[in-house]
Amino acid sequence: MAVLNSVVNGPLSDSVAQPAVGLGTWKIPQEKTAAVVGEALALGWRHLDCAADYGNEPEVGAGLAQAFKAGVCRREEVWVTSKLWNTFHDPQHVRLACERSLRDLQLDYLDLYLVHFPIALAFVPFELRYPPGWFHDPQAESPALRPVPVPLAETWRAMEELVRAGLVRRIGLSNVGTSQLRDLLAYAQIRPSVLQIELHPRLTQDKLLRFCREEAIAVTAFSPLGSLSYLSLGMARPDESILDTPEVLAAAVRHARTPVQILLRWGIQRGTTVIPKTSSRARLVENRALFDFHLSDEEMAAISALNQNRRFNDPGEFCEKAFNTFFPIYE
Repeated sequence: MAVLNSVVNGPLSDSVAQPAVGLGTWKIPQEKTAAVVGEALALGWRHLDCAADYGNEPEVGAGLAQAFKAGVCRREEVWVTSKLWNTFHDPQHVRLACERSLRDLQLDYLDLYLVHFPIALAFVPFELRYPPGWFHDPQAESPALRPVPVPLAETWRAMEELVRAGLVRRIGLSNVGTSQLRDLLAYAQIRPSVLQIELHPRLTQDKLLRFCREEAIAVTAFSPLGSLSYLSLGMARPDESILDTPEVLAAAVRHARTPVQILLRWGIQRGTTVIPKTSSRARLVENRALFDFHLSDEEMAAISALNQNRRFNDPGEFCEKAFNTFFPIYE
């Protein structure tokens, strides 16, 4: 079984290539996760995007362990990303959180560890609730977020120690903008290798993407298909789909591809890694068939012109609606 083509989306701190397509594990049900991961690896996928908050890292670990034992692939062939959750930003908790993810994933090291959000919340002990989620106390009369004043600089110092300790190969950030990234670069002793952001034709993030290229920071695009992941959460409307836009449909007809493949190819040609989520074998096959066709400059421009600066994953919106706390992080 051939593995996915790999690219380095901007110079990383080593010569290891980050596979251009990864399997996003957000919202994969626990009872399906191990099987989906095992099937993906058997089909040639070599990049898994995980997080403590997704609640299925033990199941991802089971899928990985089974694949390694069966000889489907070796550890060094698989890129595994995880993320530091908001309640573990205090430096004394960063290593503990990373070690918990490693234990759940049954790994000795992570290829990449990201600060999940630039949001520091009060610590929730592992034995009390894991993953902690957003509410500090879900049983409270009026449950809400409990922010704490932990500077990102302090969290980043602890992230750097993870690299020095050999627990992670690279560190990075997610859900931050140019200003926060520029500030971090002013003091980082170990620079971020990767920035993971929401990125799709409705939210092209041109300036941030250009800044990352100039700073040699690779970019991973989550939600590369736009609104699909957010419909069931009430965070997007059916009429906001990109899949049925004339620009995407026309390209799909010209290349005899699906609209999903067109959108993922658009992301790859912009120099980003894309991490679509699926539990379907057919989609696992479809989502990796992206390297034998090329969108024209005109097609790329037409799809990019769909931009509306529409952000679906915005704490300034969903934290107030779902968690009773107004918490904007974007301008």
